[in-house]
Amino acid sequence: MRRDPDPLLAPDSSDARPAGERDPYLTQLGERIRSLRAARGMSRKDLARGAEVSERYLANLETGTGNASVLLLRQVARALDVPLPVVLAEMETQHAAGGQPASEFSQLVQWLAQLPAADLSRVREACHHALAPSASHDARHRRITLIGLRGAGKSTLGRALAAAMEVPFVELNGVIEQEAGASLAEIHSLYGQAAYRRYEMRALERVLRENDRMVLATPGSLVSEPSTFNLLLARCYTVWVKTTPEEHMARVVAQGDMRPMEGNREAMDDLRRILLARTPLYSRADVTIDTSGQDPTTSLQALRAHLRIIGA
Repeated sequence: MRRDPDPLLAPDSSDARPAGERDPYLTQLGERIRSLRAARGMSRKDLARGAEVSERYLANLETGTGNASVLLLRQVARALDVPLPVVLAEMETQHAAGGQPASEFSQLVQWLAQLPAADLSRVREACHHALAPSASHDARHRRITLIGLRGAGKSTLGRALAAAMEVPFVELNGVIEQEAGASLAEIHSLYGQAAYRRYEMRALERVLRENDRMVLATPGSLVSEPSTFNLLLARCYTVWVKTTPEEHMARVVAQGDMRPMEGNREAMDDLRRILLARTPLYSRADVTIDTSGQDPTTSLQALRAHLRIIGA
Protein backbone atom coordinates (compact mmCIF):
# COMPACT_ATOMS: atom_id res chain seq x y z
CA MET A 1 0.00 0.00 0.00
CA ARG A 2 1.33 3.44 -0.90
CA ARG A 3 2.08 5.71 2.06
CA ASP A 4 1.75 9.46 2.03
CA PRO A 5 5.07 11.28 2.33
CA ASP A 6 5.98 12.41 5.80
CA PRO A 7 5.33 16.17 6.23
CA LEU A 8 8.75 16.71 7.75
CA LEU A 9 10.59 15.11 4.86
CA ALA A 10 8.42 16.43 2.04
CA PRO A 11 10.47 18.31 -0.53
CA ASP A 12 9.65 21.83 -1.54
CA SER A 13 8.13 21.36 -4.97
CA SER A 14 8.59 25.02 -5.81
CA ASP A 15 12.37 24.78 -5.43
CA ALA A 16 14.39 23.60 -8.40
CA ARG A 17 17.71 23.27 -6.57
CA PRO A 18 20.23 20.67 -7.75
CA ALA A 19 20.06 17.34 -5.93
CA GLY A 20 21.97 17.40 -2.66
CA GLU A 21 22.00 21.19 -2.35
CA ARG A 22 20.38 22.38 0.84
CA ASP A 23 17.99 25.29 1.01
CA PRO A 24 19.64 28.09 3.04
CA TYR A 25 16.35 28.87 4.76
CA LEU A 26 15.91 25.29 5.97
CA THR A 27 19.57 25.11 7.01
CA GLN A 28 19.19 28.28 9.10
CA LEU A 29 15.94 27.04 10.59
CA GLY A 30 17.56 23.74 11.56
CA GLU A 31 20.48 25.54 13.20
CA ARG A 32 18.04 27.77 15.08
CA ILE A 33 16.18 24.76 16.47
CA ARG A 34 19.40 23.00 17.42
CA SER A 35 20.64 26.13 19.23
CA LEU A 36 17.36 26.47 21.13
CA ARG A 37 17.54 22.81 22.10
CA ALA A 38 21.11 23.24 23.31
CA ALA A 39 20.20 26.33 25.32
CA ARG A 40 17.42 24.37 27.03
CA GLY A 41 19.82 21.56 27.86
CA MET A 42 17.70 19.03 25.95
CA SER A 43 19.06 16.04 24.06
CA ARG A 44 17.71 15.24 20.62
CA LYS A 45 15.89 12.29 22.16
CA ASP A 46 14.23 14.55 24.76
CA LEU A 47 13.01 17.00 22.13
CA ALA A 48 11.82 14.26 19.77
CA ARG A 49 9.81 12.67 22.55
CA GLY A 50 8.32 15.97 23.67
CA ALA A 51 7.39 16.94 20.10
CA GLU A 52 6.06 13.44 19.38
CA VAL A 53 8.30 12.88 16.37
CA SER A 54 11.07 10.36 15.78
CA GLU A 55 14.72 11.24 16.34
CA ARG A 56 15.35 10.63 12.63
CA TYR A 57 12.78 13.24 11.66
CA LEU A 58 14.24 15.73 14.13
CA ALA A 59 17.76 15.04 12.86
CA ASN A 60 16.63 15.82 9.32
CA LEU A 61 15.01 19.04 10.50
CA GLU A 62 18.11 20.17 12.40
CA THR A 63 20.41 19.47 9.47
CA GLY A 64 18.16 21.29 7.01
CA THR A 65 17.37 18.22 4.92
CA GLY A 66 13.70 18.03 5.91
CA ASN A 67 10.97 20.59 5.22
CA ALA A 68 8.74 20.66 8.30
CA SER A 69 5.09 21.59 8.23
CA VAL A 70 3.87 24.51 10.33
CA LEU A 71 1.98 22.11 12.58
CA LEU A 72 5.09 20.08 13.25
CA LEU A 73 7.13 23.21 13.94
CA ARG A 74 4.48 24.19 16.47
CA GLN A 75 4.91 20.80 18.17
CA VAL A 76 8.68 21.35 18.31
CA ALA A 77 8.20 24.87 19.70
CA ARG A 78 5.87 23.56 22.41
CA ALA A 79 8.37 20.86 23.35
CA LEU A 80 11.05 23.56 23.61
CA ASP A 81 8.59 25.58 25.72
CA VAL A 82 9.02 28.68 23.54
CA PRO A 83 6.50 30.49 21.31
CA LEU A 84 6.63 29.55 17.63
CA PRO A 85 7.65 33.14 16.66
CA VAL A 86 10.83 32.66 18.70
CA VAL A 87 11.71 29.62 16.59
CA LEU A 88 11.07 31.59 13.41
CA ALA A 89 12.33 34.99 14.57
CA GLU A 90 15.71 34.87 12.88
CA MET A 91 14.15 33.47 9.74
CA GLU A 92 11.64 36.30 9.53
CA THR A 93 14.21 39.06 9.96
CA GLN A 94 16.50 37.56 7.34
CA HIS A 95 13.70 37.10 4.79
CA ALA A 96 11.61 40.23 5.38
CA ALA A 97 12.73 41.86 2.15
CA GLY A 98 11.25 43.32 -1.00
CA GLY A 99 9.15 45.86 0.90
CA GLN A 100 7.38 43.23 2.99
CA PRO A 101 7.15 44.55 6.57
CA ALA A 102 8.58 42.35 9.32
CA SER A 103 6.59 41.81 12.48
CA GLU A 104 7.22 44.10 15.42
CA PHE A 105 8.97 41.28 17.23
CA SER A 106 11.22 40.56 14.28
CA GLN A 107 12.09 44.25 13.93
CA LEU A 108 13.12 44.32 17.56
CA VAL A 109 15.28 41.22 17.14
CA GLN A 110 16.90 42.72 14.05
CA TRP A 111 17.61 46.01 15.82
CA LEU A 112 19.14 44.26 18.82
CA ALA A 113 21.29 42.07 16.57
CA GLN A 114 22.88 45.18 15.04
CA LEU A 115 23.86 46.76 18.35
CA PRO A 116 27.51 46.73 19.49
CA ALA A 117 28.17 44.44 22.44
CA ALA A 118 28.50 47.33 24.92
CA ASP A 119 25.20 48.88 23.85
CA LEU A 120 23.44 45.52 23.94
CA SER A 121 24.69 44.99 27.48
CA ARG A 122 23.25 48.36 28.55
CA VAL A 123 19.89 47.55 26.92
CA ARG A 124 19.80 44.22 28.72
CA GLU A 125 20.52 45.75 32.10
CA ALA A 126 17.97 48.53 31.55
CA CYS A 127 15.30 45.96 30.71
CA HIS A 128 16.26 43.87 33.70
CA HIS A 129 15.98 46.78 36.14
CA ALA A 130 12.74 47.99 34.54
CA LEU A 131 10.96 44.63 34.57
CA ALA A 132 12.43 42.63 37.45
CA PRO A 133 10.88 42.85 40.93
CA SER A 134 12.73 45.33 43.12
CA ALA A 135 14.90 44.13 45.97
CA SER A 136 17.21 45.99 48.29
CA HIS A 137 20.97 45.84 47.87
CA ASP A 138 21.45 44.27 51.29
CA ALA A 139 18.80 41.59 50.75
CA ARG A 140 20.35 40.48 47.45
CA HIS A 141 23.84 40.31 48.89
CA ARG A 142 22.73 38.04 51.71
CA ARG A 143 21.86 35.34 49.16
CA ILE A 144 24.85 34.29 47.06
CA THR A 145 23.81 32.16 44.09
CA LEU A 146 26.09 30.18 41.82
CA ILE A 147 25.09 29.62 38.19
CA GLY A 148 26.86 27.80 35.37
CA LEU A 149 27.12 24.50 33.55
CA ARG A 150 27.46 21.22 35.38
CA GLY A 151 31.08 20.45 36.19
CA ALA A 152 32.12 24.07 36.74
CA GLY A 153 32.51 23.49 40.48
CA LYS A 154 29.31 25.08 41.84
CA SER A 155 28.68 22.45 44.52
CA THR A 156 32.29 22.28 45.72
CA LEU A 157 32.70 26.05 45.77
CA GLY A 158 29.22 26.60 47.22
CA ARG A 159 29.70 24.26 50.18
CA ALA A 160 33.07 25.81 51.03
CA LEU A 161 31.71 29.35 50.74
CA ALA A 162 28.67 28.57 52.90
CA ALA A 163 30.89 27.05 55.58
CA ALA A 164 33.16 30.11 55.54
CA MET A 165 30.18 32.49 55.75
CA GLU A 166 28.39 30.27 58.30
CA VAL A 167 25.17 30.23 56.26
CA PRO A 168 23.12 27.33 54.83
CA PHE A 169 24.17 25.75 51.55
CA VAL A 170 21.23 24.81 49.32
CA GLU A 171 21.28 22.85 46.08
CA LEU A 172 18.17 23.71 44.11
CA ASN A 173 18.12 20.30 42.42
CA GLY A 174 17.34 18.69 45.77
CA VAL A 175 14.51 21.13 46.46
CA ILE A 176 13.05 20.51 43.00
CA GLU A 177 12.94 16.78 43.77
CA GLN A 178 11.24 17.50 47.09
CA GLU A 179 8.63 19.66 45.41
CA ALA A 180 7.90 17.00 42.79
CA GLY A 181 8.24 13.95 45.02
CA ALA A 182 10.36 12.40 42.26
CA SER A 183 13.93 12.37 40.99
CA LEU A 184 14.99 14.79 38.27
CA ALA A 185 15.14 11.95 35.75
CA GLU A 186 11.62 10.86 36.69
CA ILE A 187 10.28 14.40 36.39
CA HIS A 188 11.62 14.69 32.84
CA SER A 189 10.57 11.21 31.72
CA LEU A 190 7.12 11.19 33.35
CA TYR A 191 6.01 14.82 33.17
CA GLY A 192 8.19 16.53 30.58
CA GLN A 193 10.17 19.76 30.31
CA ALA A 194 7.27 22.14 31.00
CA ALA A 195 6.44 20.40 34.29
CA TYR A 196 10.09 20.45 35.31
CA ARG A 197 10.18 24.22 34.78
CA ARG A 198 7.14 24.66 37.02
CA TYR A 199 8.75 22.64 39.79
CA GLU A 200 11.97 24.60 39.33
CA MET A 201 10.15 27.91 39.82
CA ARG A 202 8.29 26.60 42.88
CA ALA A 203 11.56 25.36 44.36
CA LEU A 204 13.24 28.75 43.86
CA GLU A 205 10.29 30.60 45.38
CA ARG A 206 10.42 28.23 48.35
CA VAL A 207 14.14 28.67 49.10
CA LEU A 208 13.78 32.45 48.80
CA ARG A 209 10.93 32.40 51.34
CA GLU A 210 12.79 30.14 53.73
CA ASN A 211 16.29 31.63 53.57
CA ASP A 212 17.23 35.25 54.20
CA ARG A 213 20.88 34.21 54.04
CA MET A 214 22.30 31.30 52.06
CA VAL A 215 24.61 30.09 49.33
CA LEU A 216 22.55 28.54 46.52
CA ALA A 217 23.75 26.28 43.69
CA THR A 218 21.38 26.16 40.72
CA PRO A 219 20.87 23.79 37.77
CA GLY A 220 22.80 24.76 34.66
CA SER A 221 19.68 25.23 32.53
CA LEU A 222 17.81 27.52 34.94
CA VAL A 223 19.05 30.58 33.04
CA SER A 224 17.07 29.39 29.99
CA GLU A 225 13.73 30.07 31.71
CA PRO A 226 13.29 33.87 31.66
CA SER A 227 10.79 34.24 34.52
CA THR A 228 12.79 32.00 36.86
CA PHE A 229 16.12 33.57 35.97
CA ASN A 230 14.78 37.12 36.33
CA LEU A 231 13.48 36.26 39.81
CA LEU A 232 16.89 34.88 40.71
CA LEU A 233 18.69 37.98 39.44
CA ALA A 234 16.35 40.28 41.31
CA ARG A 235 16.55 38.49 44.66
CA CYS A 236 20.10 37.10 44.75
CA TYR A 237 23.68 38.14 44.13
CA THR A 238 24.66 35.87 41.25
CA VAL A 239 28.06 34.37 40.49
CA TRP A 240 28.82 32.66 37.18
CA VAL A 241 31.19 29.79 37.93
CA LYS A 242 32.77 29.08 34.56
CA THR A 243 35.48 26.84 33.12
CA THR A 244 36.48 25.42 29.75
CA PRO A 245 34.33 22.80 27.95
CA GLU A 246 37.18 20.30 28.39
CA GLU A 247 37.23 20.79 32.16
CA HIS A 248 33.42 20.60 32.34
CA MET A 249 33.52 17.21 30.66
CA ALA A 250 36.53 15.92 32.61
CA ARG A 251 35.01 16.84 35.97
CA VAL A 252 31.66 15.22 35.20
CA VAL A 253 33.38 12.02 34.08
CA ALA A 254 35.68 12.12 37.13
CA GLN A 255 32.55 12.13 39.30
CA GLY A 256 31.71 8.73 37.78
CA ASP A 257 29.03 9.90 35.36
CA MET A 258 29.78 8.44 31.93
CA ARG A 259 26.48 9.51 30.39
CA PRO A 260 27.98 12.48 28.52
CA MET A 261 30.18 10.06 26.54
CA GLU A 262 27.88 7.06 26.07
CA GLY A 263 27.08 6.51 22.41
CA ASN A 264 27.53 10.19 21.61
CA ARG A 265 30.48 11.04 19.39
CA GLU A 266 29.31 14.64 19.33
CA ALA A 267 29.39 15.05 23.12
CA MET A 268 32.06 17.76 23.16
CA ASP A 269 30.49 19.58 20.20
CA ASP A 270 27.13 19.57 21.99
CA LEU A 271 28.77 20.82 25.19
CA ARG A 272 30.45 23.68 23.37
CA ARG A 273 27.19 24.55 21.65
CA ILE A 274 25.33 24.63 24.97
CA LEU A 275 28.01 26.81 26.55
CA LEU A 276 28.01 29.17 23.56
CA ALA A 277 24.22 29.45 23.59
CA ARG A 278 24.08 30.16 27.32
CA THR A 279 27.07 32.47 27.62
CA PRO A 280 24.97 35.65 27.07
CA LEU A 281 22.65 34.44 29.85
CA TYR A 282 25.39 33.44 32.28
CA SER A 283 27.06 36.79 31.57
CA ARG A 284 24.15 38.56 33.27
CA ALA A 285 25.58 37.42 36.62
CA ASP A 286 26.94 40.07 38.97
CA VAL A 287 30.41 38.53 38.90
CA THR A 288 32.27 35.76 37.09
CA ILE A 289 34.70 33.32 38.73
CA ASP A 290 36.80 31.31 36.30
CA THR A 291 37.81 27.96 37.84
CA SER A 292 39.82 26.80 34.80
CA GLY A 293 43.02 25.21 36.03
CA GLN A 294 42.30 26.36 39.60
CA ASP A 295 42.02 24.22 42.70
CA PRO A 296 38.94 24.75 44.92
CA THR A 297 40.91 26.68 47.55
CA THR A 298 42.18 29.23 45.02
CA SER A 299 38.71 29.69 43.53
CA LEU A 300 37.22 30.16 47.00
CA GLN A 301 39.81 32.78 47.89
CA ALA A 302 39.07 34.72 44.70
CA LEU A 303 35.33 34.68 45.35
CA ARG A 304 35.65 35.65 49.02
CA ALA A 305 37.96 38.53 48.09
CA HIS A 306 35.33 39.87 45.72
CA LEU A 307 32.51 39.48 48.24
CA ARG A 308 34.53 41.39 50.85
CA ILE A 309 34.93 44.26 48.38
CA ILE A 310 31.17 44.57 47.87
CA GLY A 311 30.44 44.04 51.58
CA ALA A 312 28.54 40.77 51.17
